[in-house]
Amino acid sequence: MNGTIRVGNLFGIPFYIHPSWFLVLGLVTWSYSSGLAAQFPQLSTGLALLLGLMTALMLFASVVAHELGHSFVAMGQGIDVKSITLFIFGGLASLEKESKTPSEAFWVAIAGPMVSLLLCGIVTAIGVTTTASGPLAAILGVLASVNLALALFNLIPGLPLDGGNILKAIVWKVTGNPYKGVTFASRVGQIFGWVAILSGVLPLVLFGNAGNFWNLLIGFFLLQNAGNAAQFARVQEKLTGLTAEDAVTHDSPIVSGNLSLREFADERVISGQNWHRFLVTDDDGQLVGAIAVDNLRNVPTALWSETQVKEVMRPITESTTVQSDQPLLEVMQLLEQQKLSVLPVIRENGVLVGILEKAAIIQLLQNRTQPNPA
Repeated sequence: MNGTIRVGNLFGIPFYIHPSWFLVLGLVTWSYSSGLAAQFPQLSTGLALLLGLMTALMLFASVVAHELGHSFVAMGQGIDVKSITLFIFGGLASLEKESKTPSEAFWVAIAGPMVSLLLCGIVTAIGVTTTASGPLAAILGVLASVNLALALFNLIPGLPLDGGNILKAIVWKVTGNPYKGVTFASRVGQIFGWVAILSGVLPLVLFGNAGNFWNLLIGFFLLQNAGNAAQFARVQEKLTGLTAEDAVTHDSPIVSGNLSLREFADERVISGQNWHRFLVTDDDGQLVGAIAVDNLRNVPTALWSETQVKEVMRPITESTTVQSDQPLLEVMQLLEQQKLSVLPVIRENGVLVGILEKAAIIQLLQNRTQPNPA
């Protein structure tokens, strides 16, 4: 999420807080401190606020534990957890990739609610066995009930909630198609989103009462994220079976390192090609570097005929290339993650195939979306 603040690591996982979390922390602190002050008049204002803050922090610690449940199961499957973020609606564990099987996806999804139910049971047991009373008993009761609510809310069977991911895994298991699972669970998530919005608006429309602002927020959150998940699933399905080589640009900007700068300028630049950067290959066709048109300015024109491209080019590291047989979906995700628009495509032996542009992937998707003419 944009604008997040990194506050450290949890078990090696980067931990972030979105600025919206501080607003919720203040609201929860004020709400619970007010409740404690009303329930226990003997509490001073300062102590009530302190207990309210402690309660709010423990509630958010419960959210973090919920996300760690997802994360630990994912890591057990060899999936890297990129981050855990706290924001206005709770928490989010960002995983590197999807589980390989529906059963693995099911266990990742259900792990969070199971942790919340376990915390509910532990806090309830502490309250019963210690015969806690007064403000402590009230705080334990809040912790238990919120963890129960966190588990039950997340088990609603619609994306992006955990229940939606559980439903996705079940549909995936039944149909054998993970994308059908995402599409179905997304539609259910959108239905729950509209229900939440209506429940927030109808009291105002029908009875003149104040609408439920939180229901509206949750509804829009579900609608937006469920819709995004469905759209991404459609993209994934269209890219299934395609590799990086399938999207390589025809007539990619490739030059031999043995060309002189004069030949390079005449054949590639002055001839009208619109490329500003060219990939350089050796005699075996292997990628060895790249040269930009602007690099010509670093060499006096009188020396262009005796200076070869390979003397001016800049090397390219293997980490900035993709293999020709790499799934196109992985390449698209790499482009998004590294904020790139172009990547060189090479074969296993290092031979250059060409360049892959983000625009070419988009065009390929559009072509596969358009109906075939009769």
